[in-house]
Amino acid sequence: MKRLDKRWTIRLGALALTATLLGTVAALAAGGDQNDPLVTLSYLNQTAIPQIVKQVEEKTAATQKELEKTFADQISQYRQTGGQGGAGGTAGSASYTLVTMTGGQVMSLEVGCEVLLRIGSVTVQADSSPALIDLSSGGTLNKGAALTQNHLYMSTIAGRTLTASGTVKILVRGGYSLV
Repeated sequence: MKRLDKRWTIRLGALALTATLLGTVAALAAGGDQNDPLVTLSYLNQTAIPQIVKQVEEKTAATQKELEKTFADQISQYRQTGGQGGAGGTAGSASYTLVTMTGGQVMSLEVGCEVLLRIGSVTVQADSSPALIDLSSGGTLNKGAALTQNHLYMSTIAGRTLTASGTVKILVRGGYSLV
């Protein structure tokens, strides 16, 4: 009989240990359901979500201010250049710009710049000949020569300059600068 009691004792001990383990596992697994969640809905609605929304709004506002400043700077730069896309009178333009020069003033032409003398007298200066291409006649204009009124000229080599004799009005398309 002693042997029977010993078996029952071991079985009862194992059964108690199993029940304890099952109870512990069930208690741990039950945490976080709708009645006892790990994070409460009120915490999400009252704390977490408002903080996230605030951070997103702050970053959006900062980015918007930065973009507005960049846009305003670009508009200001555009207005300063007169819509020519560059700095002052040095920029190229798709359309002709009327430039008024006074006696002795010098205009430096970039490659591809076109000029059409409307009023006055202008001479071209260059290191080599031909200085300009006369697109109206199909000829060339050598250094030191005077431009003909209402003829269209093109600078095909860098370093070409025009010097005004008195008040001059020239239509210019392309890159140039007044010196």
